[in-house]
Amino acid sequence: MPDTRPRRTFAVISHPDAGKSTLTEALALHARVITEAGAVHGKGDRRATVSDWMAMEKARGISITSAALQFVYRDHVINLVDTPGHSDFSEDTYRVLSAVDSAVMLVDAGKGLEPQTLKLFKVCALRGIPVMTVINKWDRPGLSALELMDLIQQKIGLRPTPLTWPVGEAGDFRGVLDRRTGEFVKYTRTAGGATRAPERRLGPTEVEEADADLWAAAVEEHELLELDEADHDQDRFLAGETTPVMFASALQNFGVAQLLDLLLDIAPDPSPTEGVDGSVRKVEDDFSAFVFKVQSGMNNAHRDRLAYARVVSGEFERGMVVTHASTGRPFATKFAQSVFGRDTQAVETAEPGDIIGFVNAQALRVGDTVYVGDPIEYPPVPSFAPEHFVTASAGDIGRYKQFRRGIEQLDQEGVVQVLRSDLRGDQNPVLAAVGPMQFEVVEDRMANEFNSPIRFSRLDYQVARRTDAAGAAALAGMRGVEVLQRSDGTHLALFVDQWRAMVTARDNPDLVLEALPAGGS
Repeated sequence: MPDTRPRRTFAVISHPDAGKSTLTEALALHARVITEAGAVHGKGDRRATVSDWMAMEKARGISITSAALQFVYRDHVINLVDTPGHSDFSEDTYRVLSAVDSAVMLVDAGKGLEPQTLKLFKVCALRGIPVMTVINKWDRPGLSALELMDLIQQKIGLRPTPLTWPVGEAGDFRGVLDRRTGEFVKYTRTAGGATRAPERRLGPTEVEEADADLWAAAVEEHELLELDEADHDQDRFLAGETTPVMFASALQNFGVAQLLDLLLDIAPDPSPTEGVDGSVRKVEDDFSAFVFKVQSGMNNAHRDRLAYARVVSGEFERGMVVTHASTGRPFATKFAQSVFGRDTQAVETAEPGDIIGFVNAQALRVGDTVYVGDPIEYPPVPSFAPEHFVTASAGDIGRYKQFRRGIEQLDQEGVVQVLRSDLRGDQNPVLAAVGPMQFEVVEDRMANEFNSPIRFSRLDYQVARRTDAAGAAALAGMRGVEVLQRSDGTHLALFVDQWRAMVTARDNPDLVLEALPAGGS
């Protein structure tokens, strides 16, 4: 039987260390998917988070790969895609944002809107993704609630419309005023925040004397917000004009239940999607999906390769034969999986909005479309502009076959962009990355998965511009620039700095030199 319960598919975005993995864990805890929340750094007896599973993630306490978690809450199916938190992994984050219908922007109460948060918000705005805001870490000293509202409006241009308002300043979190009901939602701390935080809903006349002054202050600020018409409007939210705001402490599990309820109440459903030819696939049409991520190394017992795909339309049934849009070839989906962090299990059916994993589907690449029935191909997933470049070579020349196979697989997964040219040859490809830690991931996986140690030699390029075959020919031999070809056929002109790129474009106005997404001007 198909599972026709409503879907909510969203990502959590923020600057590093704002608490994304902690919030992911807390959401799963409140949905009763897990019984005890983990800690990102594995402090004390608390286990590691389900969404951070790579050895490097556990050692550093950061999210490097994206993890998809699916669970049921209030008769809804929730697909939560946890985005990498480290600034080095913005490219993977960008891909993830192509697969969601909404985003939760997590803001550190003490630091406000940080650079990575702003960058990721711009990606959401470009894609038309509605954004809900959670002010996190309210249990610690920080900025005032009104200051944070001003920052949101000034820096991202969205009107903040708080749905909850804190009772107690940052560092003295007693609970929140639910602006929709007028109730005081009072919290009780739990040991280490590892279990669900008990909460009580009190009417205005039931507020205890110990909280009376703080409650009165919260009510006064709530009334000011009403006078300023800072109230939620669903149409304006979906149009990307406002952002609903909630206050929470993910570490203490305060405010997490309200966020889950908010997602169900106001986050958008899956919607019709346009293909590259302008045709539109409605959610009730035949099955279609697109791949937004490819990941290997999730199971140490054997070499595996999982292609994460977002179901766009129709019902998926395990074993069905689908068509690979880029090749026109059929393939069977016998080994489709649902994903919960590192754990997978066979999935029988899936609906629009769900994230499914195709196991060992060697032909699938990031951005590929699969479908049943009328042909459809969705727009490719863009690549971020790389800013760091190295040449790679096999550490052991006797293991060149393993080196080549490893580079090819990491390229297919999008761990790095692999660039080549006739001049450099196949034995010394150039690896391009948004951040240098991606090279550490390559080094680790080449050694441990492919048994082929790798050597890097840093290149001085800092800027990449997209060009064409004519541009590649014209730029050949110019000082301070080198043109290489990405595996998807794109020509990239690499420059030593922004100044050189600007001067070259100015002196050669007929050349194609386009900035890539998230690249400099």
